[in-house]
Amino acid sequence: MVQSSPRKSMATIGSELAREIVERTMKIIPFNVNVMDARGIIIGSGTPDRIGSLHPGAQLALAKQDSVEIDSVATPNLPGAKAGINLPLSVRGTICGVIGITGNPEDVRQFGELVRVTAEMILEQALLIGELQHEKRYREEFVFQLANKSGISDAGMNAWAARLKVDLRLPGAFFVLQLPTDNLRPELAMMELQRVQSELATHWPDLLTAVISPGELAMFEAFDVSDSPSLCAATARKRLEELNGAIRNPLKSEASLSMGIALPGLEGAAASYESAKQTCRVGQLRSPESQIFSYYTLSLPVLLSGLESGWQAEQLRQPLARLEESDPKGRVLMKTLVAWFSQNSHPTLTAKAMHIHRNTLDYRLQKISDLTGLNLSNTDDRLLLYVAMQLRKPDK
Repeated sequence: MVQSSPRKSMATIGSELAREIVERTMKIIPFNVNVMDARGIIIGSGTPDRIGSLHPGAQLALAKQDSVEIDSVATPNLPGAKAGINLPLSVRGTICGVIGITGNPEDVRQFGELVRVTAEMILEQALLIGELQHEKRYREEFVFQLANKSGISDAGMNAWAARLKVDLRLPGAFFVLQLPTDNLRPELAMMELQRVQSELATHWPDLLTAVISPGELAMFEAFDVSDSPSLCAATARKRLEELNGAIRNPLKSEASLSMGIALPGLEGAAASYESAKQTCRVGQLRSPESQIFSYYTLSLPVLLSGLESGWQAEQLRQPLARLEESDPKGRVLMKTLVAWFSQNSHPTLTAKAMHIHRNTLDYRLQKISDLTGLNLSNTDDRLLLYVAMQLRKPDK
Protein backbone atom coordinates (compact mmCIF):
# COMPACT_ATOMS: atom_id res chain seq x y z
CA MET A 1 0.00 0.00 0.00
CA VAL A 2 1.10 3.57 -0.67
CA GLN A 3 2.23 5.17 2.58
CA SER A 4 4.87 7.65 1.48
CA SER A 5 4.43 11.03 -0.11
CA PRO A 6 4.71 11.39 -3.88
CA ARG A 7 8.32 11.92 -4.96
CA LYS A 8 9.69 13.72 -7.99
CA SER A 9 9.79 11.03 -10.68
CA MET A 10 12.88 10.13 -12.68
CA ALA A 11 12.41 9.25 -16.33
CA THR A 12 13.30 5.69 -17.27
CA ILE A 13 12.87 3.93 -20.57
CA GLY A 14 11.22 0.51 -20.55
CA SER A 15 10.91 -1.86 -23.47
CA GLU A 16 7.31 -0.88 -24.26
CA LEU A 17 8.12 2.81 -24.25
CA ALA A 18 11.23 2.17 -26.38
CA ARG A 19 9.13 0.25 -28.88
CA GLU A 20 6.66 3.12 -29.07
CA ILE A 21 9.49 5.60 -29.73
CA VAL A 22 10.92 3.38 -32.49
CA GLU A 23 7.55 2.89 -34.16
CA ARG A 24 6.62 6.57 -34.10
CA THR A 25 9.98 7.92 -35.24
CA MET A 26 10.41 5.37 -38.04
CA LYS A 27 7.10 6.60 -39.46
CA ILE A 28 8.66 10.01 -40.09
CA ILE A 29 12.19 9.07 -41.29
CA PRO A 30 13.40 6.44 -43.82
CA PHE A 31 16.12 5.01 -41.55
CA ASN A 32 16.39 2.44 -38.78
CA VAL A 33 16.09 3.78 -35.22
CA ASN A 34 17.52 2.25 -32.03
CA VAL A 35 16.66 3.23 -28.48
CA MET A 36 19.17 2.50 -25.71
CA ASP A 37 18.75 2.71 -21.95
CA ALA A 38 21.04 4.52 -19.50
CA ARG A 39 23.55 1.63 -19.70
CA GLY A 40 23.79 1.74 -23.47
CA ILE A 41 21.85 -1.49 -24.01
CA ILE A 42 19.50 -1.59 -26.99
CA ILE A 43 15.92 -1.99 -25.71
CA GLY A 44 14.05 -0.97 -28.86
CA SER A 45 15.04 -1.22 -32.50
CA GLY A 46 13.74 -1.40 -36.04
CA THR A 47 16.12 -4.36 -36.28
CA PRO A 48 14.72 -6.59 -33.50
CA ASP A 49 17.65 -9.01 -33.43
CA ARG A 50 19.84 -6.20 -32.01
CA ILE A 51 17.68 -5.82 -28.91
CA GLY A 52 19.58 -6.76 -25.76
CA SER A 53 23.03 -6.06 -27.12
CA LEU A 54 25.41 -3.28 -26.13
CA HIS A 55 25.53 -0.25 -28.41
CA PRO A 56 29.06 1.22 -28.53
CA GLY A 57 27.90 4.54 -29.98
CA ALA A 58 25.35 4.96 -27.21
CA GLN A 59 27.97 4.21 -24.55
CA LEU A 60 30.20 6.91 -26.03
CA ALA A 61 27.30 9.39 -26.10
CA LEU A 62 26.48 8.60 -22.46
CA ALA A 63 30.11 9.02 -21.43
CA LYS A 64 30.46 12.35 -23.25
CA GLN A 65 26.86 13.42 -22.48
CA ASP A 66 26.77 14.69 -26.03
CA SER A 67 25.94 13.54 -29.54
CA VAL A 68 28.29 11.05 -31.18
CA GLU A 69 28.63 10.32 -34.88
CA ILE A 70 30.17 7.09 -36.17
CA ASP A 71 31.14 6.79 -39.81
CA SER A 72 32.33 3.81 -41.82
CA VAL A 73 35.95 4.61 -41.00
CA ALA A 74 35.34 4.37 -37.23
CA THR A 75 33.20 1.21 -37.17
CA PRO A 76 36.15 -1.26 -37.42
CA ASN A 77 37.49 0.15 -34.15
CA LEU A 78 34.11 -0.30 -32.36
CA PRO A 79 33.03 -3.97 -32.38
CA GLY A 80 29.31 -4.28 -33.01
CA ALA A 81 28.95 -0.65 -34.06
CA LYS A 82 27.23 0.55 -37.22
CA ALA A 83 27.51 3.90 -38.92
CA GLY A 84 25.06 6.48 -37.66
CA ILE A 85 24.43 9.20 -35.10
CA ASN A 86 23.61 8.81 -31.41
CA LEU A 87 21.92 11.52 -29.38
CA PRO A 88 21.45 11.52 -25.56
CA LEU A 89 17.83 11.69 -24.41
CA SER A 90 17.24 14.15 -21.60
CA VAL A 91 14.04 14.61 -19.61
CA ARG A 92 13.83 17.35 -16.97
CA GLY A 93 17.58 17.84 -17.06
CA THR A 94 18.50 14.17 -16.60
CA ILE A 95 19.94 11.93 -19.32
CA CYS A 96 17.97 8.69 -19.32
CA GLY A 97 19.09 7.00 -22.53
CA VAL A 98 20.18 7.44 -26.12
CA ILE A 99 18.44 7.38 -29.47
CA GLY A 100 20.40 6.33 -32.53
CA ILE A 101 19.76 6.55 -36.26
CA THR A 102 21.55 4.00 -38.43
CA GLY A 103 23.13 5.29 -41.66
CA ASN A 104 25.80 7.50 -43.09
CA PRO A 105 26.05 10.51 -40.73
CA GLU A 106 25.90 12.85 -43.74
CA ASP A 107 22.53 11.33 -44.69
CA VAL A 108 20.91 10.94 -41.26
CA ARG A 109 22.23 14.04 -39.48
CA GLN A 110 19.34 16.20 -40.73
CA PHE A 111 16.85 13.92 -38.94
CA GLY A 112 18.69 13.78 -35.62
CA GLU A 113 17.08 16.74 -33.85
CA LEU A 114 13.59 15.82 -35.07
CA VAL A 115 13.93 12.26 -33.78
CA ARG A 116 15.43 13.35 -30.46
CA VAL A 117 12.71 15.92 -29.77
CA THR A 118 10.00 13.41 -30.69
CA ALA A 119 11.48 10.81 -28.36
CA GLU A 120 11.84 13.28 -25.47
CA MET A 121 8.24 14.41 -25.91
CA ILE A 122 7.09 10.78 -25.68
CA LEU A 123 9.22 10.28 -22.54
CA GLU A 124 7.94 13.48 -20.92
CA GLN A 125 4.36 12.51 -21.61
CA ALA A 126 4.90 9.04 -20.17
CA LEU A 127 6.55 10.53 -17.08
CA LEU A 128 3.67 12.95 -16.55
CA ILE A 129 1.09 10.17 -16.91
CA GLY A 130 3.04 8.10 -14.40
CA GLU A 131 3.13 10.97 -11.92
CA LEU A 132 -0.60 11.55 -12.27
CA GLN A 133 -1.30 7.87 -11.74
CA HIS A 134 0.98 7.84 -8.70
CA GLU A 135 -0.77 10.88 -7.26
CA LYS A 136 -4.16 9.28 -7.91
CA ARG A 137 -3.11 6.07 -6.13
CA TYR A 138 -1.68 8.10 -3.27
CA ARG A 139 -4.94 10.02 -2.79
CA GLU A 140 -7.01 6.85 -3.13
CA GLU A 141 -4.97 5.02 -0.53
CA PHE A 142 -5.46 7.91 1.90
CA VAL A 143 -9.24 7.72 1.50
CA PHE A 144 -9.13 3.93 1.89
CA GLN A 145 -7.14 4.28 5.12
CA LEU A 146 -9.54 6.95 6.43
CA ALA A 147 -12.42 4.55 5.95
CA ASN A 148 -10.62 1.36 7.04
CA LYS A 149 -7.56 2.06 9.18
CA SER A 150 -5.12 -0.83 8.94
CA GLY A 151 -2.16 -0.21 11.18
CA ILE A 152 -1.00 3.26 10.17
CA SER A 153 -0.41 5.46 13.21
CA ASP A 154 -2.49 8.56 13.85
CA ALA A 155 0.65 10.67 13.45
CA GLY A 156 1.28 9.06 10.07
CA MET A 157 -2.28 9.66 8.94
CA ASN A 158 -2.21 13.28 10.10
CA ALA A 159 1.07 13.85 8.24
CA TRP A 160 -0.46 12.22 5.18
CA ALA A 161 -3.48 14.51 5.44
CA ALA A 162 -1.22 17.55 5.74
CA ARG A 163 0.65 16.60 2.56
CA LEU A 164 -2.69 16.37 0.77
CA LYS A 165 -3.80 19.67 2.35
CA VAL A 166 -6.71 17.98 4.13
CA ASP A 167 -7.55 19.68 7.43
CA LEU A 168 -8.88 16.90 9.65
CA ARG A 169 -9.66 19.41 12.37
CA LEU A 170 -12.67 20.39 10.28
CA PRO A 171 -15.73 18.15 10.05
CA GLY A 172 -15.54 15.85 7.05
CA ALA A 173 -18.19 13.64 5.51
CA PHE A 174 -18.06 10.43 3.52
CA PHE A 175 -20.31 9.80 0.55
CA VAL A 176 -20.67 6.20 -0.58
CA LEU A 177 -21.80 4.99 -4.00
CA GLN A 178 -22.93 1.36 -3.98
CA LEU A 179 -23.62 -0.76 -7.06
CA PRO A 180 -25.92 -3.80 -7.06
CA THR A 181 -23.13 -6.37 -7.38
CA ASP A 182 -25.51 -9.36 -7.22
CA ASN A 183 -26.17 -9.08 -10.95
CA LEU A 184 -22.95 -7.35 -12.00
CA ARG A 185 -19.60 -9.03 -12.57
CA PRO A 186 -16.81 -7.52 -10.40
CA GLU A 187 -14.72 -6.41 -13.38
CA LEU A 188 -17.70 -4.60 -14.92
CA ALA A 189 -18.52 -2.96 -11.60
CA MET A 190 -14.91 -1.76 -11.31
CA MET A 191 -15.06 -0.28 -14.81
CA GLU A 192 -18.22 1.62 -13.92
CA LEU A 193 -16.71 3.01 -10.73
CA GLN A 194 -13.57 4.10 -12.59
CA ARG A 195 -15.74 5.95 -15.12
CA VAL A 196 -17.50 7.66 -12.22
CA GLN A 197 -14.15 8.64 -10.69
CA SER A 198 -13.08 10.23 -13.96
CA GLU A 199 -16.34 12.16 -14.20
CA LEU A 200 -16.05 13.39 -10.62
CA ALA A 201 -12.44 14.46 -11.20
CA THR A 202 -13.64 16.58 -14.12
CA HIS A 203 -16.23 18.40 -11.99
CA TRP A 204 -14.37 18.51 -8.65
CA PRO A 205 -10.62 17.83 -8.99
CA ASP A 206 -10.05 18.24 -5.25
CA LEU A 207 -12.68 15.67 -4.26
CA LEU A 208 -10.98 12.66 -2.66
CA THR A 209 -12.29 9.35 -3.99
CA ALA A 210 -11.38 5.68 -3.64
CA VAL A 211 -12.75 2.38 -4.86
CA ILE A 212 -13.22 0.47 -1.60
CA SER A 213 -14.47 -2.73 -3.22
CA PRO A 214 -15.65 -3.81 -6.70
CA GLY A 215 -19.10 -2.39 -5.94
CA GLU A 216 -18.32 0.58 -3.73
CA LEU A 217 -16.84 4.03 -4.32
CA ALA A 218 -16.15 6.32 -1.36
CA MET A 219 -15.83 10.10 -1.53
CA PHE A 220 -14.58 12.37 1.24
CA GLU A 221 -14.68 16.13 1.66
CA ALA A 222 -15.08 18.83 4.30
CA PHE A 223 -18.66 19.63 5.28
CA ASP A 224 -19.75 22.66 7.33
CA VAL A 225 -22.05 21.73 10.22
CA SER A 226 -22.12 25.15 11.88
CA ASP A 227 -25.60 25.92 10.55
CA SER A 228 -28.86 24.82 12.12
CA PRO A 229 -29.87 21.15 11.68
CA SER A 230 -32.46 22.06 9.07
CA LEU A 231 -29.95 24.06 7.02
CA CYS A 232 -27.38 21.25 7.34
CA ALA A 233 -29.96 18.80 6.05
CA ALA A 234 -30.75 21.08 3.11
CA THR A 235 -27.06 21.57 2.29
CA ALA A 236 -26.44 17.83 2.50
CA ARG A 237 -29.36 17.15 0.19
CA LYS A 238 -28.09 19.71 -2.32
CA ARG A 239 -24.60 18.21 -2.32
CA LEU A 240 -25.99 14.71 -2.77
CA GLU A 241 -28.03 15.89 -5.74
CA GLU A 242 -24.93 17.55 -7.27
CA LEU A 243 -22.89 14.37 -6.95
CA ASN A 244 -25.78 12.24 -8.13
CA GLY A 245 -26.21 14.42 -11.22
CA ALA A 246 -22.54 13.97 -12.12
CA ILE A 247 -22.38 10.20 -11.64
CA ARG A 248 -25.57 9.10 -13.37
CA ASN A 249 -24.24 9.67 -16.89
CA PRO A 250 -21.23 7.30 -16.67
CA LEU A 251 -23.25 4.72 -14.72
CA LYS A 252 -24.90 1.89 -16.59
CA SER A 253 -26.37 0.26 -13.47
CA GLU A 254 -28.79 1.38 -10.81
CA ALA A 255 -26.86 2.57 -7.77
CA SER A 256 -27.42 4.12 -4.35
CA LEU A 257 -25.62 7.22 -3.13
CA SER A 258 -25.55 8.00 0.59
CA MET A 259 -23.97 10.59 2.85
CA GLY A 260 -22.80 9.98 6.41
CA ILE A 261 -22.49 12.28 9.38
CA ALA A 262 -19.79 14.97 9.20
CA LEU A 263 -17.30 14.76 12.07
CA PRO A 264 -13.76 16.05 12.69
CA GLY A 265 -10.67 13.93 13.21
CA LEU A 266 -9.56 10.46 12.17
CA GLU A 267 -12.10 8.68 14.34
CA GLY A 268 -14.76 11.02 13.01
CA ALA A 269 -13.87 10.17 9.42
CA ALA A 270 -14.14 6.43 10.13
CA ALA A 271 -17.49 7.00 11.86
CA SER A 272 -18.70 9.05 8.89
CA TYR A 273 -17.89 6.20 6.52
CA GLU A 274 -19.75 3.66 8.65
CA SER A 275 -22.72 5.99 9.05
CA ALA A 276 -22.87 6.53 5.27
CA LYS A 277 -23.11 2.78 4.70
CA GLN A 278 -25.69 2.43 7.47
CA THR A 279 -27.65 5.36 6.06
CA CYS A 280 -27.77 3.58 2.71
CA ARG A 281 -28.99 0.36 4.28
CA VAL A 282 -31.67 2.09 6.34
CA GLY A 283 -32.71 4.29 3.44
CA GLN A 284 -33.11 1.36 1.07
CA LEU A 285 -35.30 -0.44 3.60
CA ARG A 286 -37.49 2.58 4.25
CA SER A 287 -37.63 3.99 0.70
CA PRO A 288 -36.55 1.31 -1.80
CA GLU A 289 -37.69 3.50 -4.69
CA SER A 290 -35.13 6.20 -3.80
CA GLN A 291 -31.48 6.38 -4.88
CA ILE A 292 -29.97 9.04 -2.63
CA PHE A 293 -29.97 9.01 1.16
CA SER A 294 -28.68 11.50 3.71
CA TYR A 295 -27.82 10.88 7.34
CA TYR A 296 -29.21 14.35 8.06
CA THR A 297 -32.72 13.30 7.05
CA LEU A 298 -32.47 9.75 8.44
CA SER A 299 -30.46 10.45 11.58
CA LEU A 300 -32.87 8.89 14.09
CA PRO A 301 -33.45 5.54 12.32
CA VAL A 302 -29.73 5.36 11.51
CA LEU A 303 -28.78 5.96 15.14
CA LEU A 304 -31.37 3.46 16.31
CA SER A 305 -30.25 0.85 13.80
CA GLY A 306 -27.63 -0.27 16.31
CA LEU A 307 -30.51 -1.59 18.45
CA GLU A 308 -31.83 -3.96 15.79
CA SER A 309 -30.56 -7.07 17.57
CA GLY A 310 -30.15 -8.27 21.13
CA TRP A 311 -32.41 -8.35 24.13
CA GLN A 312 -32.99 -4.58 24.02
CA ALA A 313 -34.45 -4.83 20.53
CA GLU A 314 -36.64 -7.72 21.62
CA GLN A 315 -38.03 -5.70 24.50
CA LEU A 316 -38.61 -2.64 22.33
CA ARG A 317 -40.51 -4.65 19.73
CA GLN A 318 -42.85 -6.40 22.16
CA PRO A 319 -45.58 -3.69 22.26
CA LEU A 320 -45.83 -3.61 18.47
CA ALA A 321 -45.82 -7.39 18.32
CA ARG A 322 -48.88 -7.46 20.57
CA LEU A 323 -50.55 -4.84 18.39
CA GLU A 324 -49.87 -6.73 15.16
CA GLU A 325 -51.11 -10.01 16.60
CA SER A 326 -54.43 -8.35 17.44
CA ASP A 327 -54.68 -6.51 14.13
CA PRO A 328 -53.71 -9.17 11.52
CA LYS A 329 -55.91 -8.45 8.51
CA GLY A 330 -56.32 -4.85 7.50
CA ARG A 331 -53.74 -3.63 10.01
CA VAL A 332 -55.96 -0.62 10.56
CA LEU A 333 -54.49 0.13 13.96
CA MET A 334 -50.91 -0.02 12.67
CA LYS A 335 -51.75 2.32 9.78
CA THR A 336 -53.38 4.66 12.27
CA LEU A 337 -50.30 4.64 14.47
CA VAL A 338 -48.03 5.36 11.49
CA ALA A 339 -50.23 8.28 10.42
CA TRP A 340 -50.42 9.61 13.97
CA PHE A 341 -46.65 9.72 14.32
CA SER A 342 -46.21 11.17 10.82
CA GLN A 343 -48.53 14.03 11.83
CA ASN A 344 -46.50 14.65 15.00
CA SER A 345 -49.26 13.16 17.19
CA HIS A 346 -51.70 15.91 16.16
CA PRO A 347 -55.18 14.33 16.30
CA THR A 348 -56.98 16.73 13.97
CA LEU A 349 -54.31 16.48 11.25
CA THR A 350 -54.18 12.70 11.64
CA ALA A 351 -57.95 12.32 11.26
CA LYS A 352 -57.89 14.57 8.21
CA ALA A 353 -54.99 12.64 6.64
CA MET A 354 -56.81 9.33 7.18
CA HIS A 355 -60.20 10.70 6.10
CA ILE A 356 -61.84 9.54 9.32
CA HIS A 357 -63.84 11.23 12.06
CA ARG A 358 -61.98 12.50 15.10
CA ASN A 359 -64.03 10.18 17.35
CA THR A 360 -62.95 7.21 15.21
CA LEU A 361 -59.33 8.24 15.65
CA ASP A 362 -59.76 8.56 19.43
CA TYR A 363 -61.27 5.07 19.54
CA ARG A 364 -58.38 3.58 17.57
CA LEU A 365 -55.73 5.33 19.67
CA GLN A 366 -57.36 4.02 22.85
CA LYS A 367 -57.41 0.55 21.32
CA ILE A 368 -53.69 0.87 20.51
CA SER A 369 -53.02 1.93 24.10
CA ASP A 370 -54.96 -1.04 25.48
CA LEU A 371 -53.23 -3.60 23.24
CA THR A 372 -49.68 -2.31 23.70
CA GLY A 373 -50.04 -1.51 27.38
CA LEU A 374 -48.61 1.93 26.74
CA ASN A 375 -50.21 5.26 27.62
CA LEU A 376 -49.98 7.45 24.49
CA SER A 377 -50.30 10.62 26.57
CA ASN A 378 -47.21 9.66 28.58
CA THR A 379 -43.94 10.96 27.08
CA ASP A 380 -41.86 7.89 27.99
CA ASP A 381 -44.47 5.44 26.71
CA ARG A 382 -44.95 7.42 23.51
CA LEU A 383 -41.17 7.49 22.98
CA LEU A 384 -40.91 3.72 23.51
CA LEU A 385 -43.58 3.14 20.90
CA TYR A 386 -41.95 5.54 18.46
CA VAL A 387 -38.58 3.81 18.82
CA ALA A 388 -40.29 0.47 18.26
CA MET A 389 -41.79 1.89 15.07
CA GLN A 390 -38.30 2.87 13.87
CA LEU A 391 -37.08 -0.70 14.42
CA ARG A 392 -40.09 -2.17 12.66
CA LYS A 393 -39.47 -4.13 9.50
CA PRO A 394 -40.44 -2.05 6.43
CA ASP A 395 -42.68 -4.72 4.93
CA LYS A 396 -44.88 -4.80 7.98
